[in-house]
Amino acid sequence: MKKPSKILALALALMLVVAMVAACAEEPAPVVDDPVVEETPEPTPEPTPEPVEPEEPVEEYEPTEEEATDVDIRIALVAHGPESIQFDGSFNEGAWNGILQFLGAHNLSDDHAFFFQAHAAEDAARIDVMADAIEEWGADILILPGFDFAASVYEAQSLWPDTMFVILDAQPNFGDNETANTISALYAEEQSGFLAGYAAVMEGYRQLGFMGGRAVPAVVRFGHGFIQGAEYAAASLGLDAGDVTMNFNYLDTFGPGPDVVVTASAWFAGGTEVIFAAAGGAGFSVIEAAEGADAWMIGVDVDQAAHSDRVLTSAMKSLAISVNDILNDFVAGQFRGGGMMLFDAALNGVGLPMQTSRFTNFTQAQYDAILAQLANGSIVVSTALVDNGFDPADNIEFELVDLTFIP
Repeated sequence: MKKPSKILALALALMLVVAMVAACAEEPAPVVDDPVVEETPEPTPEPTPEPVEPEEPVEEYEPTEEEATDVDIRIALVAHGPESIQFDGSFNEGAWNGILQFLGAHNLSDDHAFFFQAHAAEDAARIDVMADAIEEWGADILILPGFDFAASVYEAQSLWPDTMFVILDAQPNFGDNETANTISALYAEEQSGFLAGYAAVMEGYRQLGFMGGRAVPAVVRFGHGFIQGAEYAAASLGLDAGDVTMNFNYLDTFGPGPDVVVTASAWFAGGTEVIFAAAGGAGFSVIEAAEGADAWMIGVDVDQAAHSDRVLTSAMKSLAISVNDILNDFVAGQFRGGGMMLFDAALNGVGLPMQTSRFTNFTQAQYDAILAQLANGSIVVSTALVDNGFDPADNIEFELVDLTFIP
């Protein structure tokens, strides 16, 4: 066989190249690791949003001059003795709550306030603890709850003239002896006690009791007001003389103890239906007795309903409100030193916590009406026993309430 000529071979090679080029043009070049692409469903169109006003640019916060003053404030709450604890459910706790309200309103941390406790229940120890608060801790203002500070603050206000002092429930040396760096916050306890006595009788109770810590002015006002409120309610209801009875005594302590439980339990066993305890921490012992007897007690100073379901109501003072107000005045440069402030019904300084009270007969409308009469002066609660220095056991004559003073 004849071999193909060179021209024929060349033509065949050329045809082969053309065929390969055509094949490459028909098939796309392979892609290595080409991902599988799934079809994406058409998205559901969202409703067109309403046009929005452009936001104001956020400016960097700059504290006011008043707020800048707050940053450096140091507040000391000082207890008068070792038995006077911070969270006593009463006077100290109410004052501390006012401090916390102030700190929260001014965006200040809790380390701007501190609780100090005198190591002994005597004036020298109170001066010592005030020195610690001022000279060691750097307190700018001291809150002093209670009449026990009357003598020590009288001395302290002169020892530390650049420090501010707030004494609650008393005045320096029990008189108008405030210097420019001291203010006395007083409360119309007689009005608060009046509301408690009035509510108890209107609720339907006829055998009442009053236990005070000691016969100091604030406690005397509570007790005297409690009697007057019961008397006023008895007259309003048309009760006869002696229909309402009341045991009345002083415990000689503001601390809880078994003796208080025994005394209160004996009263309950003898028929007393509700005891108003104006006795600080000793009120917890009255609560214990009320729980054991399935009877009632009335708390004092702050709302004590959360401590027991046997707390009927509480004769409150606006401790938190007053402390908060005075602290705000201080940082605003308006500290009203050199005198006293009286927080009464007209200034929301006293009242009953109706939302947490356990009344079934005494209504909100009745409470609002009697409170308004106290606030506008239609009802004036006497403070003669305090003003004239009488002991509540002396010279008390009531037309309707049969009072028994128990030494």
